[in-house]
Amino acid sequence: MARPATTSRPAARPAQGSYQDTVVFVVLVAFCLGAVALGFVFDTPAELLSGTVTILTSPSGLITDYMAIASVGSTLLNAGLLTLASVVYVRVKNVEMSGAVIAGLFTVFGFALFGKNLINSIPILLGVLLYARLEGKKLSDYTVVSLFATALAPAVSLMIFGKGLPLWLGIPLGITVGVGIGLAIPPMSSHVLRFHHGLSLYNVGFAAGMIGMVLVALMNLIGYDVEEVYAVSYGYTGILAAMTLAFCLALFVAGFMLNDTSTRGLARLFRRSGRMPSDFVSQEGLALTLMNMAAMGALAVGYVLLVGGELNGPVLGGVFTVMGFAAFGKHPRNSVPILIGVALGATVTGADLNSTGVLLAALFGTTLAPLAGVYGFGFGIVAGFLHMALVANVGFLHGGLNLYNNGFSAGFVALVLIPFFDALFRIRGKSSRAVDIDRPPAPGDTAASE
Repeated sequence: MARPATTSRPAARPAQGSYQDTVVFVVLVAFCLGAVALGFVFDTPAELLSGTVTILTSPSGLITDYMAIASVGSTLLNAGLLTLASVVYVRVKNVEMSGAVIAGLFTVFGFALFGKNLINSIPILLGVLLYARLEGKKLSDYTVVSLFATALAPAVSLMIFGKGLPLWLGIPLGITVGVGIGLAIPPMSSHVLRFHHGLSLYNVGFAAGMIGMVLVALMNLIGYDVEEVYAVSYGYTGILAAMTLAFCLALFVAGFMLNDTSTRGLARLFRRSGRMPSDFVSQEGLALTLMNMAAMGALAVGYVLLVGGELNGPVLGGVFTVMGFAAFGKHPRNSVPILIGVALGATVTGADLNSTGVLLAALFGTTLAPLAGVYGFGFGIVAGFLHMALVANVGFLHGGLNLYNNGFSAGFVALVLIPFFDALFRIRGKSSRAVDIDRPPAPGDTAASE
């Protein structure tokens, strides 16, 4: 489901790193260790061990809520450890804690609640490493894309555990598939960026959907049919909402204190369009970014509670992905129109607003937030509406192997709407608000006023 982001190459930092990077590192490590600790609060060590084995050996196709097939404790343990490993990797490589990197790390955590784990992620990361070596570049040049490349992690698990193959055959086959995916994602994600012109934040989701579509077609050709999966948990909304909102409050307080006990500057951040690349950390500073992340997390949880939805693994994953991308393009002003559009689309089609599928479409649909930021509030509603219509009809193309299904759908939404919106502005004599598809997006692009 999610995008992810961009193939921008963050610069390596000096060995000591900056103060800002250190703050982000401490916050992320504390967050990961907190998730691990909560795992031990929810489950006994024996339950954690059993649940972790279940998670690691699951085919993990979309939608596999680890809280449903294992337990809440083991799911938090999996997410905390996988994200902690990613945070340490970024730190060891002295990579700047940019908005894109923060988005990537929160996306890793979110999807480790329903699809990603150490076993199905490592082969893909090895593929990205191999691609960097073949290109003659450092892996740190591909830090951002490596964090998002595990969108197709279920393909690895499917090969190892999902087809009934003996492990001596399934393991090398899964590793081969994973490395191949890792090799394919970097060039493909660079290529598809031109299709949506930076107006869909989950760029890797679009790329992964294309690769997944070909992979499923090849698997079907040799008789390896991919079956749909739907396993979600219920009954944890209260405790998960409380924990998430407490974390949002902590982020807001941290940002508030770093901003000299003020919210000054947030309004300026909200005027940005969010079009890629929109690194709020470099553009507006860490303090405002943390407060925006808190606001977006509260908005996401509030939306779920408002429509009577359940906070389970996938939905909570959506919430944390939204929070991550609040450092790289999303804010309430450009995201609310998308939520409204998805809700309208669900209402028109008779879908349940509180169903997991519709909630995921709303939360992950905010990948189109830059489109609302560039064109305006009403156009964002149209984008959300179309996304709701499309997202339910593209999953079969990749057989649930692409966790970033909404990023796949949103790429097509942007591809279809951009020329129409541009034509409308030109006809109305407002060419300045149209997207210049012949130039890359500028970091200083601001939102349209309407």
